[in-house]
Amino acid sequence: MKDLFVACASLILVSFILPPSPKPFLKSKSIYDFKVEGLSGGTIDFSQFKGKKILIVNTVSHCKFTPQYEYLEKLYQKYKNKLVIVGFPTNNFDPEFSTSDSIKAFCVKNYGVTFPMSAKVSVKGGDIAPIFKWLTNKAENGVMDAEITWNFTKFLLDENGVLIAKFDSNVGPLSDDIVKYLR
Repeated sequence: MKDLFVACASLILVSFILPPSPKPFLKSKSIYDFKVEGLSGGTIDFSQFKGKKILIVNTVSHCKFTPQYEYLEKLYQKYKNKLVIVGFPTNNFDPEFSTSDSIKAFCVKNYGVTFPMSAKVSVKGGDIAPIFKWLTNKAENGVMDAEITWNFTKFLLDENGVLIAKFDSNVGPLSDDIVKYLR
């Protein structure tokens, strides 16, 4: 009995001395794990964009940067064999139309938008959409922390889904800062 007591006490003591076993490494979520509701219904599945660069943009229909829709569409048409643009309408900085149909009609009528658009989301704050939480937090995307300070902030991901750049609103879609990644 004494031997059993010594053995148990030894095991308990060793468990306090030895470091805990390491937890298995869990790969963080990839951009390809995200699925979002599309503006016209359905789902935008980011796994469908493997092998292409992805430009994610928070958009709004009424702001001084709204004319960037035209240039986003031109960029999309020129590079659509190797680039997909996904617009994310939001109310975070300026009011957006209240319905998806109104947003879509505005984008198509005024700017001829054909690139994928999500349903309206939040890009910051307590109700931030998971994809924007991933884009703006290094702990999640593995690359950078980024703050979205206004509409038409752009995030560029490479063909492997790795975040490679963030561009503020004042960087136009056809600027060399962006196009250099697509040549």
